[in-house]
Amino acid sequence: MTKPSSKRFISLDAFRGFTIMLMILVNNPGSWNHVYGPFRHAQWHGCTLTDLVFPFFLFIVGGAMAFSFARRMEASESHIPIYLKIVRRTLVLIVLGLFMYLYPHFEFSTMRIPGVLQRIGLCYFCASMIILHTGNRGRIFWCVGLLLGYWAAMVFIPFPGKGSDPWVLGGNLAQYIDNLLFKRHMWTPDFDPEGLLSTVPAVVHVLFGYLAGDWIRSPRDTLTKTNGLFIAANAALVAGFLWAQWMPLNKQLWTSSYVLVTTGIALHLLSVSFWLMDVKGLHRFTRPFIIFGSNAILVYVLSSLTAKTLIRVWQWDSEDAGSVSAWSYGYDRIFQPVFGNAFGSLMMALVFVSFWLGMMTILYRKRVFIKI
Repeated sequence: MTKPSSKRFISLDAFRGFTIMLMILVNNPGSWNHVYGPFRHAQWHGCTLTDLVFPFFLFIVGGAMAFSFARRMEASESHIPIYLKIVRRTLVLIVLGLFMYLYPHFEFSTMRIPGVLQRIGLCYFCASMIILHTGNRGRIFWCVGLLLGYWAAMVFIPFPGKGSDPWVLGGNLAQYIDNLLFKRHMWTPDFDPEGLLSTVPAVVHVLFGYLAGDWIRSPRDTLTKTNGLFIAANAALVAGFLWAQWMPLNKQLWTSSYVLVTTGIALHLLSVSFWLMDVKGLHRFTRPFIIFGSNAILVYVLSSLTAKTLIRVWQWDSEDAGSVSAWSYGYDRIFQPVFGNAFGSLMMALVFVSFWLGMMTILYRKRVFIKI
């Protein structure tokens, strides 16, 4: 019997790097007043290019787990070392997320408790427990159960102030629960897009990513693998868009239809990448993505802290404009005069991405990889 492949697949590494590059790009425009539509989140219902970034990253977390978990389980007869690794990584991600929000002023009284890295940590932990204790059939049942359960909870569970529309801002169950638990410790005084209940369907992105990674590392031939990814992608898209007739696409509520649609898009991108890079060997253009993907969490954290330093720490008083940050000074004096408002904002973000590509290239050439 042929064993599953244990080699690294360039398509997965490149997809992770592409996602991190896009994340840094959309998070750091020169001016939030001048941003092209695709580089903004949908105001409520809907899905933009920017709304694909976070689910893509969770999907890739799951894809990588298919390889890392297989190596760990082959190297150890006991699950205890794996559990310890999972708990440690989860706690590191949560603590990093809290630190990133607190920096630079460390105002604990209004500290945001939910967050991006916190959600990644919780999704990683929950998905890990499911993966370690079920087979692929059980993992699929968990995916279906979590998506249906979230939909049912949002629609049928009563709470004070519930109206006829369970998906409206200010009148949904996820927001109500977050207000009970976190009160002032959210993104806005009464809402957080990375809240607790909406993390439940986000776990499914990691599970779907794991299933895709497990499919890729299976002993099947490459054509079967590619076709399987395409079929799964189209099935997820059809199911998601159909479900969206009753449960709208909504990133901030992380609706089940949004999970299926974004997973379908991720699977399409992965299938094309797998065919071009791992099957046909066309991977010369992937070097920037591989470099970013090799230190994904590190570059995300460092780029975020650097941006906050340039915006909130490096400030000075200006006679004509009041308090000016180093970030706004760069946009107002360099990028906006040369490129205009929106394009200048985009160019500044691209320069910021290029700077971090340079920094990560140095680490990559020195074989320095910071793993959590």
